[in-house]
Amino acid sequence: MGSRKKQMADAIKEGKKQVAFAKLNNCPTSPRKMRLVADLVRGEKVEHALNILKFNQKEASGRLEKLLLSALANWQAKNEEGNIEEAGLIVKEIRVDGGSMLKRLRPAPQGRAHRIRKRSNHVTIVVGAKNNTES
Repeated sequence: MGSRKKQMADAIKEGKKQVAFAKLNNCPTSPRKMRLVADLVRGEKVEHALNILKFNQKEASGRLEKLLLSALANWQAKNEEGNIEEAGLIVKEIRVDGGSMLKRLRPAPQGRAHRIRKRSNHVTIVVGAKNNTES
């Protein structure tokens, strides 16, 4: 019974070895603007995604490019013998969630005040091998 559990644990560990992720928390960009860029690279090969982000003019693309490079470094650390080009890595998942909001007041006519919401977001990128799509 114990050996079967060990086999299952080893299988799960091997599956997790093929996937790496990186997080960016409290990025001072609105989630809506970040999602425009994130949608461009979702499901793309890593090399193609890096090219898209490098030549995109939006500010969010620079931050996502740095985050994707971090996820690649994390994958490289898990798989010392693996080569990124041969592995055929893709951007499996990219998620942009809303973060904390800074609330500020702006003067408005007739003594009123309007609330300004300075939004931030949390981004999570998951990269993995293309043949391992069931997890």
